[in-house]
Amino acid sequence: MDRAIPKKRWSTKRLLTIGGILGIALLIAASIYYTSGGSKLDVNLDRITVSDVTRGSFQESIVVNGVVLPLTTIYLDAQEGGRVEEKYVEDGAMMKEGDPIIRLSNTELELQLINQQTAVFNLLTQMEIARNAAQQNMITNQNALADAENNLVEATRVYNLDQHLYSEKAIGYQEYQSAKNLYEYQQHKKKLMEQVLAEDSLSQEQQLTQAKQSYQGSQKSLDLMRQEVGELIVRAPADGELTSLDAEVGENKNKGERLGQIDMVNGFKVQVEPDEHYIDRIFDGLTGTFTFGDSTYNLKIKKVYTQVTDARFKVDMAFVGKTPGGLRRGQTLQVLLALSDPKQAILLPRGGFFEQTGGNWIFKLSRDGKTAYRVNIQLGSMNPDYYEVLSGLNPGDKVITSSYDTYGNVQTLVLK
Repeated sequence: MDRAIPKKRWSTKRLLTIGGILGIALLIAASIYYTSGGSKLDVNLDRITVSDVTRGSFQESIVVNGVVLPLTTIYLDAQEGGRVEEKYVEDGAMMKEGDPIIRLSNTELELQLINQQTAVFNLLTQMEIARNAAQQNMITNQNALADAENNLVEATRVYNLDQHLYSEKAIGYQEYQSAKNLYEYQQHKKKLMEQVLAEDSLSQEQQLTQAKQSYQGSQKSLDLMRQEVGELIVRAPADGELTSLDAEVGENKNKGERLGQIDMVNGFKVQVEPDEHYIDRIFDGLTGTFTFGDSTYNLKIKKVYTQVTDARFKVDMAFVGKTPGGLRRGQTLQVLLALSDPKQAILLPRGGFFEQTGGNWIFKLSRDGKTAYRVNIQLGSMNPDYYEVLSGLNPGDKVITSSYDTYGNVQTLVLK
């Protein structure tokens, strides 16, 4: 006789199916929990930095490294190229204006000087020969004019006498006409000699003027060439300290090549190099401070160089008021450069949290101080100590400003 087998309500298959569904549900619930702000993390108070949000005076500023430089620097460039033959001093020497520094040699330039000197000497000799010839010619013409004047005087005397005798019928017409013709000839000859003398004098004067101009031009070229040869000896253009001298005996230097510089001992300036991000916010007149020893000193921007190199640009700052003693060229200073005037603002101390949050949010402590939770914030300007808070925090709030490296996407911190 057949016996009925009761049907099982919880078969293995069913149990596995239900278990799978519950597992999936738990995963979904956990995902929702961790992404909906419910994730928590225990944090030891000793390992975090809790800062107070306050209200106070705020001035936007940045810290930049500055280098102490001479107030005035004169660069030494090779006016003419050549080989370094002699060094009179070494780097760091104190120089007086006109003191020799190095001597170069340039065979081609020196040969050009000799040729120019020869050309000027030849021109001067030719000018003297031409002047002597002109004077001799003038003397000859003057003698000829004197003869013509004397002949005219004699011809005039004879003509006047023969004219009288002819009127008295003492001589014939032929003799009278001969005297008259000679008189008119001598008159014409005298006028011709006067004209020749005048024209020769004018021509000689023009030739002499041209020769003088040619000689003066050649002499000027010679003087310039002598100056160029003289510049083969590089001299100090002013009193000061010789620095950055770059020349060794036997080395060839090209025209225009930098040889060194003279740092004048009339004071110092500080040159800083801010990031190009601030180039439109930095201008003449902005101030800065730095600490040297136990004192704080003031600086003011005097010149901004707009050329950007390696994402930075240069700014010259002058001392305002007292200047610290003991400064040396090349010394590095840390300058606090102000970018705005002081104002009242909500202040948030700077800290490592910014690297993870970008200043968009922060962990704010609850009133009882047992937990910290995320709040969205908006920050404005900053200085080395504080951020300016625009929204999201109020004076009296406490926040965690240390690094958030290990927090991941945690929404709430449990403080222990």
